[in-house]
Amino acid sequence: MTGTDAIATIEIDSIAGGGDGVGRVDGRVVFVPRTAPGDMARVRFTSRGRFARGVLLAVERPSPLRIEPACEHYVTDRCGGCQLQHMTMEGQQAAKVRIVGDALQRIGRRSVDDIPLRASPRAWRYRRKLTLTLRPAPSEPSGWMGGLHPFDAPDQVFPLRDCPITEAGVIDAWRGILAVADAFPDALSLRAGVQVIEGGFALVLEGGTAWPRWAAFPAAVPSVREIWWTPETGKRRRLFPEGDAPATGASFAQVNAAVGEAMHRYVVDRALSYAPLTAVDAYAGTGATAIALAERGIRVTAIEADRTAAAAARRHLPEGARVHATRVEAALGRALPADLVLLNPPRAGVDASVTEILNQATPRPRAVIYVSCDPATLARDVKRLAEYRLARVVCFDMFPQTAHVETVCELVPQDS
Repeated sequence: MTGTDAIATIEIDSIAGGGDGVGRVDGRVVFVPRTAPGDMARVRFTSRGRFARGVLLAVERPSPLRIEPACEHYVTDRCGGCQLQHMTMEGQQAAKVRIVGDALQRIGRRSVDDIPLRASPRAWRYRRKLTLTLRPAPSEPSGWMGGLHPFDAPDQVFPLRDCPITEAGVIDAWRGILAVADAFPDALSLRAGVQVIEGGFALVLEGGTAWPRWAAFPAAVPSVREIWWTPETGKRRRLFPEGDAPATGASFAQVNAAVGEAMHRYVVDRALSYAPLTAVDAYAGTGATAIALAERGIRVTAIEADRTAAAAARRHLPEGARVHATRVEAALGRALPADLVLLNPPRAGVDASVTEILNQATPRPRAVIYVSCDPATLARDVKRLAEYRLARVVCFDMFPQTAHVETVCELVPQDS
């Protein structure tokens, strides 16, 4: 069947990283979006070697975990923003724990017992940021349409009416912005995000080469308190407010504030449990964790490549703390030795040299606390940290209705 289409009835047994259901036919693993464990599904699939991609044709026997999705876009427009709305919250959370556990065992080669998951207080209206693709639309009064992509047609865009996982205030701000979208730069396509900041919202735009009418947006939508722009050629800069007022750090806000705060408290508590006198906060962002540790008398070194974020951390850290505005791999070696190292990298994980530096550190840190938004790169990096054993793993459901999950791992030296 290699490279050819076939149709079969398949029982779905799990959810893969990314949110697709996983079933098997004729010894091949088939990945089928919008299915749930326990579904008996009629699927059209294309095989390539041992794996196949499938399209759900019909659910012949629904799983007990299957429910009707609450969002019209999820069904009608096949919105790719969420992947698991068709499953109960219990089913979603069990799937996420299994994704993390499977990655740590299969990729990381680490034995993992039952992993606890901390749930989000809200399953809906929790997102404090919404990014849309903007495209010219002559049929719209403003001449622009803002929308999201179907999961099976990422080059297409459908117009967004509502996003029920996003806070109502963000949706209202977007509606006001789209009403004056004729003031956006001339371009074939733009990308823009609206997110909550202190006292209102930030508009963050990418694309275009000239933006003479940006002032139309705070005039029309007074809740827009900051505007950031990254032109097609050039670096991101703040257009509004003008002057040298400190930025709020719009690019570093937590998408789910309640879970973000809970995870922050957990990381700080676990860090303090090792009674460190010195700590390195790598990928420190604006320094929230570094500040919390420094306030408890720990001598902290923060490392952050984004200069805007590093400057914010430097402003708020007490005297005696250090901030390196550079890549972690360039500064970690000279920041050691330390009793504790915190790693909170982007989705791509840490550079291989970072794990090598930690493996060779003398003395080694009492603990490495790794905060991850991607189970696969987390597992890869845990495998690379051969001189450390996995002491504790906890998941946080930061993004209900999606397949994304945050994980906090604690690693301690093998001989401890």
